[in-house]
Amino acid sequence: MGDYILEMKNISKEFTGVKALADVNFQVARGEIHCLIGENGAGKSTLMKVLSGVYPHGTYKGDIVFEGSVQSFAKISDSVKAGIAIIYQELALFPDLTVYENIFAGNEVRRGAIVDWNRTIVHAKEMLRKVGLDVNPEMRVKDLGVGKQQLVEIAKALSKNVKLLILDEPTAALNENDSENLLDLLRELKKQGITCIMISHKLKEVISIADKATVLRDGRTICTLDGSKGEISENVIIKNMVGREIEDIYPKRPNKKFGDKVLEIRNWSAYDAQLGRQVAKEVNLHVKKGEIVGIAGLMGSGRTELALSIFGNPKSYRLQGELLVEGTPRTFKHTSDAIQAGIAYVTEDRKGDGLFLIQDIKSNVSAANLRGIASNGVINDNEEVKVAKRYKESMFIKAPSVEQIVGNLSGGNQQKVSLGKWLFVGPKLLILDEPTRGIDVGAKFEIYTIMNKLIEEGMSIIMISSELGEVLGMSDRVYVMAEGRIKGELPIEEADQEKIMQLATQ
Repeated sequence: MGDYILEMKNISKEFTGVKALADVNFQVARGEIHCLIGENGAGKSTLMKVLSGVYPHGTYKGDIVFEGSVQSFAKISDSVKAGIAIIYQELALFPDLTVYENIFAGNEVRRGAIVDWNRTIVHAKEMLRKVGLDVNPEMRVKDLGVGKQQLVEIAKALSKNVKLLILDEPTAALNENDSENLLDLLRELKKQGITCIMISHKLKEVISIADKATVLRDGRTICTLDGSKGEISENVIIKNMVGREIEDIYPKRPNKKFGDKVLEIRNWSAYDAQLGRQVAKEVNLHVKKGEIVGIAGLMGSGRTELALSIFGNPKSYRLQGELLVEGTPRTFKHTSDAIQAGIAYVTEDRKGDGLFLIQDIKSNVSAANLRGIASNGVINDNEEVKVAKRYKESMFIKAPSVEQIVGNLSGGNQQKVSLGKWLFVGPKLLILDEPTRGIDVGAKFEIYTIMNKLIEEGMSIIMISSELGEVLGMSDRVYVMAEGRIKGELPIEEADQEKIMQLATQ
């Protein structure tokens, strides 16, 4: 494993003033399996998108040296030609096409200008043998399980004479057997001389497979650990992943008083028919009046799916178990049932699902409760303005007026509008999914202040967050999820970053 196949030197990347990568240095030796690890938002996927040409040369600072030559990839196809292939967690396959059509999509086997389908099928069988997948290449991809689809994606990469294979959370959607099969395949590819970079949150997998592991934190390179020297251990990885104190941006609540249970779920399971797997498994959880309950976990742990299953099940999961609101068993057939029962959900995707970006503040604030501003079935425009002004002031929304288009607001102010929208329905329980994602520290403090104020007024909050500092700084109790299950419940007095990370990576 002597020479380097890849060197990324002093890579920096910004998004509208936010530094996602800051002078990152990353070296990968030829023929090794190199894991890239770090918390959500550490910069792992951004770094790989720079490498693969998703973010083209000129949009970042620094140099990519691949096989001894400085590269200037303008698009993904440039990195593919050089021998680099990236496989994302969300697979890029055509479900209605056959396995062989997917393997050679965009790279068809031709005789002159005509696609030679017979030779394509023969070559597809060769690629399938390489990845150890025994299926008929004429099957449609949608008829395969997720684990087999992952192998088709790898076969597709191998068909392009890949030298460096990048896998972004490849086992996140796989069961234990499929995950182990995939890791065995990576070991086999290593024997064939293919270099692999694997992004993973699962520390046991990293420890079992990595020759080296590089830790990123807050967009910076923290360290590179060498497995041959015994440096890759759970404690060492966790220490380097979290390695920071909680910042003093979490306003305190001196008088904590908890009442009866507002929400309780018992042996709660949710099955996603589209994915063909359980996204929540026998979850037991409760929230008391006046309490902030944090739900921590890594990407793909099932936190959002759990929240959606509680909030009227908009994804049409198959549900099992009991749901009680203030001690009364309830069944929600629609999100409107959950809203009427006093539950509101602020989505993690405020731009995609939470807000109407082309409409103004007042239209967004009233959107979830039009009855609240209507008289005899007709919307009262004056009342809508009054309500919007009230939330603009109480939520510290920085905008010239409530007629301001929401798409023109900063991320923090958009999040406050999204909060105002759901507060207007008058919930007893507010589910906040990544409430401060993508907003600056000042706006975060304001969101936290609002949360504390709502709790003092008698509301309860479930907060889903990937930021461990946020979970520890704001929660009264913490549940930790992994693979759809609750792996542990910690009173905040007993919780710390290492305990949460250990539970989240089980």
